[in-house]
Amino acid sequence: MPTKNKKIPDYDVIIVGLGPVGATLANLLGKCGVRTLVLEKEARAYHLPRAVHFDDEVMRIFQSIGVADAIAEVVRVNVGMRFINKDGALLMDWPRPQEIGPNGWYASYRFHQPDIEEILRHAISRHATVEVKTRTTVLDHSEDTEAVTIKFTENDGCEVQSVTAAYVVGCDGANSIIRQFLGSDMEDLGFQERWLVADVILKRPRPDLGDFTVQYCDPERPSTYARSPGDRRRWEIAVLDHEDAEDICRPATVWQLLSRWISPEDADLERSAVYTFYSKIASRWRKGRLLIAGDAAHLTPPFMGQGMCAGIRDASNLAWKLSLAVKGGSDPSLLDSYQSERSPHTQAYIQTAIHLGGLINSMDSKAALNSAFQQPDGSVRMKSIAPPLGAGLGAGKLDSKRRLFPQFKLTNGMMLDDLIDYRPALLINSLKLPNGAQIAKQLGSSDLRIITSNEEPALLDHLEAYGCSALLLRPDNYIYGLAETEADLRVLLDNVRRETMS
Repeated sequence: MPTKNKKIPDYDVIIVGLGPVGATLANLLGKCGVRTLVLEKEARAYHLPRAVHFDDEVMRIFQSIGVADAIAEVVRVNVGMRFINKDGALLMDWPRPQEIGPNGWYASYRFHQPDIEEILRHAISRHATVEVKTRTTVLDHSEDTEAVTIKFTENDGCEVQSVTAAYVVGCDGANSIIRQFLGSDMEDLGFQERWLVADVILKRPRPDLGDFTVQYCDPERPSTYARSPGDRRRWEIAVLDHEDAEDICRPATVWQLLSRWISPEDADLERSAVYTFYSKIASRWRKGRLLIAGDAAHLTPPFMGQGMCAGIRDASNLAWKLSLAVKGGSDPSLLDSYQSERSPHTQAYIQTAIHLGGLINSMDSKAALNSAFQQPDGSVRMKSIAPPLGAGLGAGKLDSKRRLFPQFKLTNGMMLDDLIDYRPALLINSLKLPNGAQIAKQLGSSDLRIITSNEEPALLDHLEAYGCSALLLRPDNYIYGLAETEADLRVLLDNVRRETMS
């Protein structure tokens, strides 16, 4: 009896939403040669600022899609954060390093979101396998064993169009329609506050405002000042329970609230809006052929500056797994590791932001900060957190797997990630495993990048730091596993083949 021909979907992946998360995912899928369609509601990128901070891991992800140098030209290296009480006394310092860190970039950056979005969107045009449709409205979906169908309208028209894909990823924000299709609830982690966000553009220099981000720990009205690139400055000010959001956004009210720092003679008010900051995380990030990322999957208070960062990390974790699922013959269950790895990692940042917000709002912020962040030498300082991924893919020592591997310069001046180029990579100490490269060529995948200490002597110190002779990296730069002997290496390569291939 003849076998029915399998229907090939129109695309491998449909992304709904073209903010920074959707654009990053589209670029990464484009690098992998995945046939991708992006459906975006708006005609063009939003022209006003929203997110204002990202970290070195995110810049490393931008590097992987070839836009880090362009982005470095429009951002400002963040010098850190200071916590000040209502009388102006310094309660705690959080200085950020001003030298290149282990990820190959500065630890913290301030940016103007429209600048970043323009660069990310322009980069998509390099990828022949990625198509973008703007002014689209997603209406409905259906799913069968071979594909998911998305129904949408385009250019405000009435004609309903249908398109199919192997998978759909909702990068469509807090009110995600893809999350609705997926049927996922959002678990409330207990934080909900309204804050006024006011962005201004200076008319004249105001160096007295400073370059540090400042958290004003005033329990009556907590607020935040942020130094953005160029002449842009931002204030975030808590809205009291009895205050009306529309009234507090009126320019006269905004300037009254800003009067302790700045006046209309100093700056133009670019934008003011009241946001409700939540702490929520979706109970389910994948159902069948539907997935969610970014704000569609999690919402965090702004105190750690990790909202957009978490979404960009989602994209980096997910893109290579989707590529394997649609091109590499991987079992679809591989995609379950996306939530199991990313959700605990994201939740660690959300819980830290909630904790920090509580300290800022405390009636005795000094005592609260001292209790939370006192160092062994008696000083009170905050440090960045770097949680591991949650349980998922990987094998090896528990204290090192599922953590980022550092990036360093190679002998020829190239950065490590540029050589790896968003692929799996095996780093080998040739002195201890002289046959390691040969074993990897026999047992590894066709796209495995093999780098030996014969080629790059700098590998020796890094492998020694992990106490291993070989180290396997995932495309997202997280450690998959370690090996000490040839037998270990064979087991490691066998494990990754079983976990990522059908």
